[in-house]
Amino acid sequence: MASEVNSKNLGSTAAREAKKDEFYTQYVDIQKEVEAYLEFDQDTFRNKIVYCNCDDPFESNFFKYFAANFNRLGLRKLIATSYDGSSIAGAQITFEEYSAGNGEREKPRATCIEIEEVTDLDGNGAIGIDDVKLFLQNNPHSHRPLDGGGDFRSQDCIELLQEADIVVTNPPFSLFKEFMVLLAKYEKKFLVIGNLQALTYKAIFPLIKADKLWMGVTIHSGDREFRVPDDYPLNASGYRTDEDGNKYIRVKGVRWYTNLDHGRRHQALPLMTMKDNLRFNKKLSGKPAYKRYDNYDAIEVPFTDAIPSDYDDVMGVPITFLDKYNPDQFDILGTLDSSDPDNPYRTRWYSSQDQKDAYFRRFGKSGNIPLNMSGVINDAKVYKRILIKHRR
Repeated sequence: MASEVNSKNLGSTAAREAKKDEFYTQYVDIQKEVEAYLEFDQDTFRNKIVYCNCDDPFESNFFKYFAANFNRLGLRKLIATSYDGSSIAGAQITFEEYSAGNGEREKPRATCIEIEEVTDLDGNGAIGIDDVKLFLQNNPHSHRPLDGGGDFRSQDCIELLQEADIVVTNPPFSLFKEFMVLLAKYEKKFLVIGNLQALTYKAIFPLIKADKLWMGVTIHSGDREFRVPDDYPLNASGYRTDEDGNKYIRVKGVRWYTNLDHGRRHQALPLMTMKDNLRFNKKLSGKPAYKRYDNYDAIEVPFTDAIPSDYDDVMGVPITFLDKYNPDQFDILGTLDSSDPDNPYRTRWYSSQDQKDAYFRRFGKSGNIPLNMSGVINDAKVYKRILIKHRR
């Protein structure tokens, strides 16, 4: 039966608010991203302990990818942990010690799997995920239940985190800030998927500003498809159901976050002068010169490809600029956001009356515009912006 596809998309913000966190990343998206780091450095994962700490072992495509490519990547160990209550857990493999005696689990249990070698156990001359499955079934010591329920913040998972070299996973949308704070606390290398809007979180933006976190290689626009549990509601959102009845949704505004180096982040962004931008850039053509914010000492650059090459002072650019950010070409200075109140480039803080007056000037009636939340041009807020400057 052909699968059905709805044309609308589910925003990750809505998913986060609904606490629908059990999104399973597609194998191809993981493969493309990891392979991009190998192109830059073949030894990125060699002799490393990789920890997938938000992934039901075997059901997760993160676990499948690293298990199937264990030897090619040169891993020292692969660790994966699931959590209590995962509705997908046990769908493809069941351990006897967790079963009710009929080959099925009584209840999904938080599980840890650790693999230190992968060999050709099925004798077919190749090494792959089937060999991993046989290894897990034949070696009970390789997997064990977790006392802390599998939460990445639990003590047993933190102990595994301390052992790991690189964390690769899709953490819960609703706990993304906590997850990143934990990785920073233990100074771990990582490659994880998150919401684009997380770039401006108080706990995350300082890491970007300090060049301790940056965007991955393969996702820069559009949306991505994730598998969801069978009971996930598919109303008013982008979705499809495959021939086996598995459900998938499309989530907008996702990015890979990492502190693993890759070649793309060192590619210089091609630029034009201010004059040529206004003349030749289709998005700016025919418009007046770059506008200046009313409340920041900076100019507004509405599109990344409109960043001028000959302007040496502060510029406000879209957060999608970070997809092309080269730390050798630009300095990141701050954000146009109230969460950055001590920003030295802020020139004005609006009073309550100022914001009421601005509303009346724009709309001719009583109201309030929260101007301090953003950069302002002629009483109008601009969308989220990052402040940058050329590194000369």
